[in-house]
Amino acid sequence: MYIQVSQDFKQKSKAAVFSITVFIIVYILIFLFTIALAVSCIAGGIALIAAKPMFLTIMLGLGLAGTGLFVFYFIIKFLFKKHINDRSHLTEIRRADEPELFKMIDEIVKEAETNFPKKIYLSYDVNASVFYDSSFWSMFLPIQKNLTIGMGLINTTTTQELKAILAHEFGHFSQRSMKVGSYVYNVNQIIFNLVNDDQSYRNSVEKWASVSGYFSLFAALALFITGKIQWVLTKMYSIVNIRHMALSREMEFHADEVAANIAGSIALEESLLRLELAHNSYQKVLNFYDAKFSQNQSSRNIYREQFFVMSFLATQNDVQSKYDLPHVKLSESGLFNKSKLVIEDQWASHPSHEERIIKLRDLNIIKEVNNTSAKNIFRDFEKTEEKITAKIFSQVKYQAGRTNLEFETFKSEFETQYQRDSFDKVFNAYYDHKNPDFKVTETPVDKGITFETLFDKEKVEMIYSLIALENDKNTLESISKKELNLKTFDYDGIKYKAKETKDLIPKVEQSITDIKEGIYQNDLNIYNYFIQLSENQNKKPIFVNQYKALGEYDKQYDEKYKLYIDLTNATAFLSNRTPFEQINKNFQNLKSLETQLKNELIAYYQNTLFTTDISEQDLKDLQYYTGQEHLYFNQNEYLHTNLNLLMKAINYLPYFLHRKYFLMKKELLTLMKELEEQHTIEKS
Repeated sequence: MYIQVSQDFKQKSKAAVFSITVFIIVYILIFLFTIALAVSCIAGGIALIAAKPMFLTIMLGLGLAGTGLFVFYFIIKFLFKKHINDRSHLTEIRRADEPELFKMIDEIVKEAETNFPKKIYLSYDVNASVFYDSSFWSMFLPIQKNLTIGMGLINTTTTQELKAILAHEFGHFSQRSMKVGSYVYNVNQIIFNLVNDDQSYRNSVEKWASVSGYFSLFAALALFITGKIQWVLTKMYSIVNIRHMALSREMEFHADEVAANIAGSIALEESLLRLELAHNSYQKVLNFYDAKFSQNQSSRNIYREQFFVMSFLATQNDVQSKYDLPHVKLSESGLFNKSKLVIEDQWASHPSHEERIIKLRDLNIIKEVNNTSAKNIFRDFEKTEEKITAKIFSQVKYQAGRTNLEFETFKSEFETQYQRDSFDKVFNAYYDHKNPDFKVTETPVDKGITFETLFDKEKVEMIYSLIALENDKNTLESISKKELNLKTFDYDGIKYKAKETKDLIPKVEQSITDIKEGIYQNDLNIYNYFIQLSENQNKKPIFVNQYKALGEYDKQYDEKYKLYIDLTNATAFLSNRTPFEQINKNFQNLKSLETQLKNELIAYYQNTLFTTDISEQDLKDLQYYTGQEHLYFNQNEYLHTNLNLLMKAINYLPYFLHRKYFLMKKELLTLMKELEEQHTIEKS
């Protein structure tokens, strides 16, 4: 298979190669400088000792020589470093284990004209990737790649989609032209090691300095010189890395084209659109079990539960099904992204899903497809799921013998938790990122207004358009202040220069004002619509009181949250080196804030509505914390057990504040839903 690389790819390859060339020239110059420095320091040290042999000159001579050698070692240390990928979370599979999977990979590597992976692993996640252990010599020696396939990915794709995703991974290495990407990657790693991965080097210098006070001065000199070298290399890293990222984006498009030629455009498109839902579902299952650790409960098959959650969330969001999997459409995946601002992210290594899908649709390559579940190519996928699940939970330290939660119990508890922690879908996500407006007043309501029109798609889109506009404004202000270094950007389909930002911001502010006015008018209509319903059903005082109560708490929220900010600031010294006397003063000043914190926490944890999701141990800790005074610093030492208790108490405050707001809001929305349901019954 030969695929013509794009003009953009050629240009970005040239830019990447040029940046590498500049780096090599700079590196050679620094290398020659360090050799000259090392030779000079050694010669100077010998000359100093030879001039007048005595203890002082010997130590100074050795120190001078050591400075040169350490600086030289700094510039060559990456030659001896090898990056070994952690494989502890991976499970290797062989051809004898899964012959059908290996047969699929055989077909892919044959069509892509690349090499079969050195090893194939199963991972926990919802992705696939190729990796290899690398060193400086990887730039010159052939490397066999390893393939990882996520169980969460196999679980949520068709056979054709899995083939497309794996073909994409091999697409990166399918042509000689892709080799430049590997070179740029390795140069990036080398510079990163030089610039950032220097702790072992610093430890060596400090160890040398500790041998004698005479060496301390020379150690400081060595670190000063290497610091200046690091500054130069940091600038080089920025130049090379930006071009590497730009090339990486083009390589993604190329790999997509390889995948489309092997498995078809549609298979890759549909898997990309479902990927976020599949990943979120997996994370929600993991989060569910985070709360189960204290109960010594785990999962027998986390991937069966992932599939259930994915299907459940799809149903909740009215996503249609295709081949027994959620069929996410491009219009649905971008429903809440209303930004008009387009900035090319020079640090992004991957293009957006939308950009990739547009290219795939332009290719429009159709292939014979196999739309059965990817799970079917495994001999016993359920057994494999359970094996990988057991490996995930083997990393958790349980206090007692753990038990696996039954699948039906998981389903029931997850659904209950989801309904408890979300607003009713009848409101069409209108209140998911917005609160009721508390400035509204009672006015006559238009008789043509209905519940459906108040919460239709147009009204919901106003909310997300406002969020996007406010984010756009913040970004534009950052461009205007030169906090973002850009030459040009696109806004609403028009290209602007960075200096034109100040003229654009007032237009965005006017759009924000206009849309806020539209939202306020809708909130006014909502309030008065429900005033009318509640009055007709003799529940007006209940509705008004709940609405006002939430409004009052809304005013209190910022004030109460300020206590959390004050506590965070008051304990910030714990992360810094602080004199003993100042530590005692800081804890003395903390006492008044602690008293307020304890009063707040007691009020919250005594109400079972707020402690549903808190572990039994955390609740006991909060009760213990609020029940007595605690000492945090004694005999010039921190008492870490008590400090951990303090930090836990501080961090629970925003949780309780938010939880109360959520429950009050949910109570109001539940009342509104009941009023509408009764109204519907009365009409029929």
